[in-house]
This record gives sequence, structure tokens and C-alpha cells, in this order.
Amino acid sequence: MSEDNRGIDAGGDSPEQTERSGRSVPRAWRKVKPVPVILVVLLLISGGAATWLYFTQYRPDKQTDAGVASAVVNSASEGTVAILSYSPESLDKDFAAAKSHLSGDFLSYYNQFTEQIVAPAAKQKSLKTAARVLGAAVQELHPDSAVVLVLVDQSTMSKDNPDPAMAASSVLVSLTRVNGKWLITKFDPV
Repeated sequence: MSEDNRGIDAGGDSPEQTERSGRSVPRAWRKVKPVPVILVVLLLISGGAATWLYFTQYRPDKQTDAGVASAVVNSASEGTVAILSYSPESLDKDFAAAKSHLSGDFLSYYNQFTEQIVAPAAKQKSLKTAARVLGAAVQELHPDSAVVLVLVDQSTMSKDNPDPAMAASSVLVSLTRVNGKWLITKFDPV
């Protein structure tokens, strides 16, 4: 080889290699397949879209905070006391107070139950009940619904038994937000 030829070979690409490929492309890019690249790009786009949706749209933790939890517990406690407390002298007022805490099918059930069973028994036997909440805790909390466990102490007196009969119970109270107010939609003794 002459010195002139050595200078050409030292440059790296021989004229034959450049002519074969037509263009100079690094070897790593020549081996990349398009399908895996497209799949990786689609995966990154879907991950980015899911992250954006979570942080801008979904975020139930931002829609339910400590203030909402406190309001739910208060509504469940007040409603429970209203449902379980009545006196024969003020039945209509007591039932109206309870109904203001209710909604949906449970309101219909409560209307029927108080008219057909509770009111006649309360008047006939002079039943007087008083309930107080010992404690309450949120079991589930969503932006427009909640479930609260309420611990209740209830005393019942009648003309036949003037000494109060005490009973403690637990109730799962389901609530729904209606026009900004938490109303009871289910009342299930545990």
C-alpha cells in the first residue's frame, strides 16, 4: 500500500462502504425495530394521560377533607338521635324532626313505619324514648356518599314501666349529599 492509500483507509469509511449503504447510519439504529418503539411511546403517553387525569380530575381526597368528615359524623349523629327519640306528647314534631334528616327509600319506609307501628304503640302505651350518641366514626367517605358507624345509648319508658330501660346498640348509617346537606338513606343496626 502506498502512503496515499493509507491516508484514505485511516479515515474510517472506505468508498465501497459508503456506496453500499447510500447514507451513513450508525449500526445501532439499523437494528431497531419500529414495533417495540411504538409500544414504548404508547405506554409513555397512556401513563402520562393517567397521571394527568388523576391529579386534575379524579382526586377524591381533595373532594373529601376533615371538614366533610366532621359534617358527615354530625349529620349521622343528629339524625340517629332524631330517629330514635320520641314522646307521645310530641309525636308529630318528633317525626317531622327525624324526617328532615332522611332521604330516598328510607324516608318512605320511615313514614310508613312511624304511622303504622310507632305512633299507635307510643300513644297506646305512652312510650317515650330518648337516644344519645356515645360515639361515631366514618367508615366510608366519598364526595357524595358516606357510611358512619354510630354507637347509641337509648332509654325507653312507658306507663307500664316508668323506670327507664337502657339499651346500647350500634348502627351503620348511610348518608348521601343532597343539595349540600347530608341526609340518611339507610339505617342498619349492627
